[in-house]
Amino acid sequence: MNLTPFVILWALLGIATLALALYRKLVMLHQEDELVHLGAGEERMIPHQVALAHKMDVVDKWGKILTVLTVVYGLAMAAFYLYEQVERGA
Repeated sequence: MNLTPFVILWALLGIATLALALYRKLVMLHQEDELVHLGAGEERMIPHQVALAHKMDVVDKWGKILTVLTVVYGLAMAAFYLYEQVERGA
């Protein structure tokens, strides 16, 4: 069986996972600090921090999902390939 389409799909999953990690890193680089602004005069920063925290929660959730999918799919492909090799040799 030709595994090329499955390998291409696995590679695309890996690229998507890496792209999401890079996106997260770039967004967090623009964050000036990780302090919660609660003092007087800093009220205007609170909505921005809440929005950023929500965005990072979503990105982290999808990052975990994509990572698990990529690993499980890769392991399944490897198991199928090994099984196919054993069957051919027998």
